[in-house]
Amino acid sequence: MRNILAIVERELRAYFTSPIAYVVLTIFVFLSGLFFRSILAQVLQMGLMSQLQAQQLGPRAMDMPGMITRGFLSTMSVILLFVMPMLTMGLFSEEKKRGTIELLLTSPVTDLQVVLGKFFAAVAFFVILLLTTWIPTGFLYWYSSPASGPILTAYLGLLLYGLALMAIGLFISTLTENQIIAAVVSFGIVMVLWLVDVFANSVDSSNGKAVLTYLSVLNHLDDFMKGVLSTSHIIFYLSLMLIALFLTYRSIDSLRWRG
Repeated sequence: MRNILAIVERELRAYFTSPIAYVVLTIFVFLSGLFFRSILAQVLQMGLMSQLQAQQLGPRAMDMPGMITRGFLSTMSVILLFVMPMLTMGLFSEEKKRGTIELLLTSPVTDLQVVLGKFFAAVAFFVILLLTTWIPTGFLYWYSSPASGPILTAYLGLLLYGLALMAIGLFISTLTENQIIAAVVSFGIVMVLWLVDVFANSVDSSNGKAVLTYLSVLNHLDDFMKGVLSTSHIIFYLSLMLIALFLTYRSIDSLRWRG
């Protein structure tokens, strides 16, 4: 455990001594605030229209805080689609480019500790990103009383979604020494998994359509955004994360015996 923590500390220091962390944080906070403002304006406009209609058709209940949080956190899943490859692109590719991967692999740490250390460092930074979204969300608690259950469920979905994407990006980072290539390939693979249910509509076989729909990372996130907690969705994200981490481990192991 001590070796893993040492690698986590090393990677976090590398994040914050380079412009990557500050660029990603700035872009993420700016976009999240921009989208929150846009969604808030849309929901307030819908509320105003509902009040006007209520004068003619009678009152209609609207969960405005819930609508705002669902729209806001759903938008975060799109932003994370672009951010995750930026967090993972240099975890191994930069080591290979600088030639420090040999030093890391010959140090008194196991391949598993290296993989988990780098993964947990990316997770720590991802959690920091998620915490920044509580700034606009906190205003909803200040001015209203939203239901906390659906919000926490949506955040759990985003966390699991992000873990799966980071594990995929970590694996791709082991395959190249070019950070840009790692980011582009990671984005491409995640985009395919994000839109695979769209391709399912063109499949004639019902079994094939069901498989493609199940493989969609976005499809499993929808229920979380609605406040529905399902173990099948949790298992999907954890399985995808573990498979990607296993592939990362095998890729690093191959580097050791090839080197």
